[in-house]
Order: sequence, then structure tokens, then C-alpha cells
Amino acid sequence: MRAGLVGFARSGKTTLFNALTGLHKGGAAGRGQVNLGAIKVPDPRVDLLSGMFRPRKTTYAEMRFVDVPGPAGKGTGLDAEALRALAEVEAFCLVARGFPGADGAPADPAREIADFDAELTLNDQAVVEKRLDRLRKEGHRGTGEYHELERILAQLESGQPLRAMAWSDAEERELAHFGFLSRRPMLVAVNVPEEEAAAPPAPEVEAAARARGAEVLSLCAAVEAEIAELPPADQPGFLESLGLVEPARARFIRAAYRLLDLISFFTVGEDEVRAWTIRRGDTAPRAAGRIHSDLERGFIRAEVMHYDDFVALGSESKARHEGKLRLEGKEYLVRDGDILNVRFAV
Repeated sequence: MRAGLVGFARSGKTTLFNALTGLHKGGAAGRGQVNLGAIKVPDPRVDLLSGMFRPRKTTYAEMRFVDVPGPAGKGTGLDAEALRALAEVEAFCLVARGFPGADGAPADPAREIADFDAELTLNDQAVVEKRLDRLRKEGHRGTGEYHELERILAQLESGQPLRAMAWSDAEERELAHFGFLSRRPMLVAVNVPEEEAAAPPAPEVEAAARARGAEVLSLCAAVEAEIAELPPADQPGFLESLGLVEPARARFIRAAYRLLDLISFFTVGEDEVRAWTIRRGDTAPRAAGRIHSDLERGFIRAEVMHYDDFVALGSESKARHEGKLRLEGKEYLVRDGDILNVRFAV
């Protein structure tokens, strides 16, 4: 999964990016440029499986992040480099300022949500208008594509993003190649002062995000940077002093997984215990392809046991004896927590 971290100038976006990705340690990301980083997804199931198998290597799932330069302010627009970077991500995380500005300007995260979405909708509107103009010139006013784009244009002209409207399966298939930016899922992270680090987002910010089909959480980027600098043993006490149960990184990842409907499956053995990320509803061959393209191409069957069953029984042989280890074919939909061993022939 690849997500874009975006936000207006002085929102604390790059501070948060550095803290989340660990780039505060030796070579922090530069401001005003596209930066790349990754977060290893903490998963206690991986920890337990690794303890059981004692593999030579343990690999957690990763979320990749792109720190994208945002507009300096309302109406300044996104430059070409930022638009290219946004086009390559599956979802956006908008970092909105929830603290007073250096000039004393009050925070208005609800306005920042609306302003950023306005940048996306204007970009999409230009794409739709250009395509409609071409269809009219070519005499294709009566086509399904023309009518679908007219409906989309009405949504954009109302100032609402495309993620906030219902799409038919046919529209999803036929219009996917346009890569509309305002159709991408969006998570809003309100960057609040330290004293509000443990507080939920304000109701009006929740409402503004929900109205645009986005999810929202609050955090303090400065606190996250401090947590990231601490040794693991010192982190729980620091979190407790702030009224926090866990770093925002964990909440952030759960929200992103929920937003994109992602799940994890596992491969296990003496060589490696590893978590893999797929979308809910993916079939066994698609999951096998995440491991290696040859496994998807030559997929025959998958040996499947669920993490809960394996842990409860304690071994693969017991899982097999109890009927909890099954052979599944190409139509099997992988579940969160499945442990897979793929049989294939190329």
C-alpha cells in the first residue's frame, strides 16, 4: 500500500512523516519536496508466530508513504510535481493544523479539509470537462461514458469530492482509468497541541470529514517525534504521562487499513515468518501473487489454516488432525489472519 501524506504549509506534515517513518534518525525528510518512507506495521500475531517458529528472519507488513508538498494556501494550487506524486498513491492522509499559527491565526481544520478537497475536485473537473468536450466533438453525446461523466461533473461542480458519491460497479470499471484524485480514500490527521494529544477530534471536524467521505483522528506530531526518539522501554511511561495508551502510529495504521479495507495473511517456516497485505475479498491466487508472480501464475492449491486455530492447537499436525488445515482452490477468499502455504507449478 502506498499513501500520500499531504497538507498545507506549516501543518506539521513533514514532522509527522519523519516521526512515522523513522527518518528522524539520520537523514530527516526535506521540506517542500517529495520524500519517500515506510512504516513497518506492528502485529502481535507476527510476534507470536515468530516466537513459535524461531525463524532466521521475521518480516512485518509495510505501508509506504510519500510526503507530498501541498499548496502554500487556499487558491495557490498543487504544482505539477505534487500532482504526479498524488496520482501514484492509493490514498491520502491530510495533515490539518489543529494548533494556533505562528502569527496567532486560530486553527480551522474543517476549512483545511474543504480547501484541500477543492484542489482535488478542481483537478478532476478539468479532466472531466476535457473528456466531455472531446466526446461532443466526436459525436458521442449519447454514449454511456458521456452520461456517466455528466453525472460526475455535476458532483464536482457542487464542490463535493467523488469519494462522497455512490458509484455503480460498471462506473468503477469503466472510469477507473481516469485516476480521479477526489475519488481516492482520505484520512484526516488533525495535528493538535501536546495538551490535546489524547483528546478525540472536535465534533465539527468529525462532521466535516464524514461529509466528504473521509475518516479523521487527532494526534500531536511533536509528541510523536518525541516518542520515536525514546528507547522502547521508556515509551510506555511517557505515553501514560500524556494520557495515551499507544503511539498515534498504531491508530494511524489501523485507520488506514480500515479505510482501504486491507487485511494481512501470513507465511511461516524456519526460514521466515512474514506478514503480507492484501485487500479484503482477494482470492488465494491473488494473495499468492503478492508472494511471487510465479505462485499466482502456476497456482494449484493453497494449504490454509487460520491463525486463531493454529495458536489454539499449537502445531500444524494438530491443525491437520482436527480438520483446521484445509486445501483451498482458486475461488477461495483469503481471510484476515490466514496462514498460507501455496502449491504451484510453472
